Amino acid sequence: MEKEFVFGHQNPDTDAIGTAIAFSYLQNKLGYNTEAVALGEPNDETVYALKKFGFKAPRVIKEATPEVNAVMLVDHNEPQQSVSDIDKVKVTHVVDHHRIMNFNTADPLYYRAEPMGCTSTIVWKMFNENGIEIPEKLAGLMLSAIISDTLLLKSPTTTADDKKAVETLAKIANVDYKEYGLAMLKAGTNISDKSEEELIDLDAKSFALNGHNVRVAQINVVDLPEALERKDAFLKAMEASSSDNGYDMFMLLITNILDSDSEALVVGSDETKELFEKAFDKKLNDSEVKLPGVVSRKKQVVPPLTEAFEG
Repeated sequence: MEKEFVFGHQNPDTDAIGTAIAFSYLQNKLGYNTEAVALGEPNDETVYALKKFGFKAPRVIKEATPEVNAVMLVDHNEPQQSVSDIDKVKVTHVVDHHRIMNFNTADPLYYRAEPMGCTSTIVWKMFNENGIEIPEKLAGLMLSAIISDTLLLKSPTTTADDKKAVETLAKIANVDYKEYGLAMLKAGTNISDKSEEELIDLDAKSFALNGHNVRVAQINVVDLPEALERKDAFLKAMEASSSDNGYDMFMLLITNILDSDSEALVVGSDETKELFEKAFDKKLNDSEVKLPGVVSRKKQVVPPLTEAFEG
C-alpha cells in the first residue's frame, strides 16, 4: 500500500506531535502504511514528553509531495495551518477538535471532528472502538497531549471523555498524571533562554476572519509579571512579524498555568484593535489587556474574535 504522511499543524504542540504518532500507529494496525511527521520542531514541553516515554521526535517536512500523494491530518483542518503544498495532495483522513474552515476535498474522506479538549482523546476512543491495545509508552504520549491541551484538565474545553481518557491512559502508562502533568507543563514554561521572535512563533496559528489575516500566539508561564517585563520586545517582534507576513492583527496570549489567568498583547490597525476590544468587551491599555480565566485559544479566543470580525 502506498505510504501516507500523518501530521498535525504548523508550530506543533504536544497534541499535534503526540497524536500524529498515535494516529499513525493506529492506522498502521488497521492496514494502512503511514509515517508520522511534523511541520516544525517540538517545543520544550513536547521534548519533555517524548523523552519521558522513549520516543524520537518525528522528522520535520516542508512539503509532502516529494514523497507522498496522500496525507492524514490530525489536530487541524485549515489549510493555512497545514503543510505548504496541502492543495497538491489527497487528504484521506482528518481527526480534529477545532472549527472547520476553508476545508475542501475533491474526493470523499474519513473526517472525524468532536468537541473534545484534545484530539488525542478522540484517537483514544478510536483505539477502543477498533479493539486495539494501546502500548504503555504510547499511552503516556497520548496522556501528555491531553494534559497539554486541557492544562491538566483545568481548561474549559475539558470534557468527561478527556477526564476518562486521562485516568485510563495514566493507568496504562503507569504514571501519576497530576504529578507528571505539572512537571510536563512546567517544562514548557521556561522562556528565559528564548528570544521574543522564537516565543511568538512557538505556538501560533493564523486565522482567516472575514478577509483579515489574524495571528494568535500563546505562551505558558508560571510567572506572568516576569514575562510581561519583556512586553516592549514582544510588541516589536509582533509588529515585525505582522509586516513580514501580512498579518492584520497579531495577538499574544500569555497564560499563567498555575492560576489559569492570561494577559494579551495586541498589535494591528485601529480597525482590528477595535474589533478585538469588541470581541472581549475590554479596552486595550497600551496594547495590553487582562483576560482572567481565559486559557483556551480554541474556545475562548477564536470564537469571540470570529463573531466580532464577522459581525
